[in-house]
Amino acid sequence: QLQLVESGGGLVQPGGSLRLSCVTSGFTLSEYAIAWFRQAPGKEREGVSCSGPPHGSPRYADSVKGRFTISRDNAKNTVALQMDSLKRDDTATYYCAAMYAICPRNITSPRGYDAWGQGTQVTVSS
Repeated sequence: QLQLVESGGGLVQPGGSLRLSCVTSGFTLSEYAIAWFRQAPGKEREGVSCSGPPHGSPRYADSVKGRFTISRDNAKNTVALQMDSLKRDDTATYYCAAMYAICPRNITSPRGYDAWGQGTQVTVSS
């Protein structure tokens, strides 16, 4: 059974940084793409980044390009999202999700993923 558990969320001031982690189990991470999504209250869930198997091939949504960095450690079954220069608009619940073999063409869409984590809250506020 595919399982993903996020951690690392919290309260941070604008311009600050946070590092989210997604620990996976029940599958071979090197065979799966892992994406990070976020969902703010009243808004649709949107993808912000995807790491393709086996070693990365990172892709980013325009809204986070140059500020967020996705990375993976297959040996530790972990995918991280380093978030720098955070803005108030980055406030949301962040989720990681797994898709077999490849990142989708449209990384902002939540369709087609095999498993999701429970989410971790990120709040950017002064």
